[in-house]
Amino acid sequence: MVYEGLNNALKNFNSFCADRSSRIRESFSPTRSASAAGSESAASSSHSASNSGREDYTVYRMNSTAATPDDSSVVDDRLDFGISREEFRKIGKDTIEYIAEYHENIGKRRVVPAIEPGYLRDLMPHEAPKKPETFESVLEDFERLIMPGVTHWQHPRFHAYFPAGNSYPSLIANFLGDALGTVGFSWASCPAMTELELVVLHWYGKMIGLPPEFLPLTEGGRGGGVIQSCASECNFVSLLAARFEVMKELRKRFPFVEEGLLLSKLIAYCSKEAHSSVEKACMIGMVKLRILETDSRFRLRGETLRNAIQEDRNLGLIPFFVSTTLGTTSCCSFDVLSEIGPVATDNDIWLHVDAAYAGSGFICPENRHLLTGIEHAMSFNTNPNKWMLVNFDCSTMWVRDRFKLTQALVVDPLYLQHSWMEKSIDYRHWGIPLSRRFRALKLWFVIRMYGVEGLQKYIRNHIRLARKFETLLKADPIFEIVGDVQMGLGSEEANQQLLTRLNSSGRIHMVPASLNNRFVIRFCVCAEHATDRDITVAYDIISQTARVILHESVAEPIEEEAEIEDLEEFGQMSLDSPVGQSKSVDRHNSIVRNRSVESPCGEADTNDLNRRHNESIATKRSFLVRMVSDPKCYNPKIVRHLHMANFRKISQDLYRDRTLM
Repeated sequence: MVYEGLNNALKNFNSFCADRSSRIRESFSPTRSASAAGSESAASSSHSASNSGREDYTVYRMNSTAATPDDSSVVDDRLDFGISREEFRKIGKDTIEYIAEYHENIGKRRVVPAIEPGYLRDLMPHEAPKKPETFESVLEDFERLIMPGVTHWQHPRFHAYFPAGNSYPSLIANFLGDALGTVGFSWASCPAMTELELVVLHWYGKMIGLPPEFLPLTEGGRGGGVIQSCASECNFVSLLAARFEVMKELRKRFPFVEEGLLLSKLIAYCSKEAHSSVEKACMIGMVKLRILETDSRFRLRGETLRNAIQEDRNLGLIPFFVSTTLGTTSCCSFDVLSEIGPVATDNDIWLHVDAAYAGSGFICPENRHLLTGIEHAMSFNTNPNKWMLVNFDCSTMWVRDRFKLTQALVVDPLYLQHSWMEKSIDYRHWGIPLSRRFRALKLWFVIRMYGVEGLQKYIRNHIRLARKFETLLKADPIFEIVGDVQMGLGSEEANQQLLTRLNSSGRIHMVPASLNNRFVIRFCVCAEHATDRDITVAYDIISQTARVILHESVAEPIEEEAEIEDLEEFGQMSLDSPVGQSKSVDRHNSIVRNRSVESPCGEADTNDLNRRHNESIATKRSFLVRMVSDPKCYNPKIVRHLHMANFRKISQDLYRDRTLM
């Protein structure tokens, strides 16, 4: 009996092993027939039932060796984590719906979050989950935990920094690029990635009016384009290329001088309105940087650069690089490229043009006069992820001579070489990172699905709205426009309290800048579908908040002044009713009623009173403007004291005149 039971056990074991081996061989096959899947054992069917909705995973191997028992456990484990393609399809549709609904209702959210640093750490578990969680629970926590801490850059009243491209064609291209999962450090690693980047940079360069020598597909040209991660990287690699070029020449001229000494003589230039990344690039590149003054319109001029170069050469320094800006961060001013370009050419200096924000505006021909002088530049960059509806990151850069750029950055280990190196471009030699994302895909999608005309319409609408905002501010005497409104960015003089209150309200978001040591608030049109109503609402919020702040700071003196004016006019001063015990509006209404009863010409007197009251309001508004402009008037207590002393003397004079009557 024992032997018979043992024999049955061995048969069952052999049958089990044969079944498992068959399943493992099928799992290693590139295809799996439906019939084989349907004829699995009862144990396998039970396992599939417990994982309903999941697709069978197909496992591909690099060799055809037979599976070991350890391999089978790995295959089984893989069936228990991640999500299947069917689940991915459902989750993908739900995610698209969530994104669409978010964009549709984004105006109902606060622009900036009402949280403090560290808000999230106490809301999250201190350990990562050991077991898988459902998509529904993760998305629920995304809305509950993450969204309260998000600054909504796509909000119609987000007017800070710059536009952050987020169009649907760009999102779709990102989905596809991420789904491919490619890493394009060389042509061979993903040929389509390199080939498409060449094409779209040729398109885009022509769209914004770059000279043919910059474009990558110009026949016989030495120029070329590349997509970097950000404008900061463009500034940095341009400086590295310029430094390499000048050091190569210096080493030839002074072969016995130590390189460190030569490097210490190099000096670069930019304006005081240039982006901080230029300063950081010089810090990392270990070269001196001279920051130059701008003119009254915050522009770098050619004569300023020429004088600085001559002064530094007299000191034994070697000028080698100048970074100009078309569309500065603070106020969107434009360095005078038509003057700076010839100076750079005459002095054999590498001229880099940073048009990170405003460069996309050159799609419209009417803006290209600001690009005059670009023929003198060695490199140029602009960010489609700012003002051309492309998601971050996507910073396009062109060079006049690609070999001067790549020779400064080339590192060529054996494992990255391939058989097409002589005929192709490897973008790993064009920047700092080795690995690169499929960025060209989203630029290609946006250009094709909007068309040049659609993009021009979008740019022109933003410029029109910025000028509308400028018109509203110019009509309001408590604001001052600082800088020219040429693109989609303007600035208005204000104080820090105004900005703090605006941002803390959650209704609007802007950021400050410093222009000639003056505190200004930047206003940028950011939302893709911004309308006239959005601009009007933004102006109303800013204007109302500014008036509330100014009223709070001088409320009592203004009321007392109005009361004295009214009492002086109508002789209603009474010793039993001292100045300041009632509001100016109530006193005004009381005086109107008294005059209508006492005088037979009450209507005429009422009209006269209204006229004088309006004049008083104009006077008060003028006083508020003076208070904001004059630092001596920032303290309301001082203002109140000065006014009260004056009021007491007026009251005494009025009382004396009445007693003499």
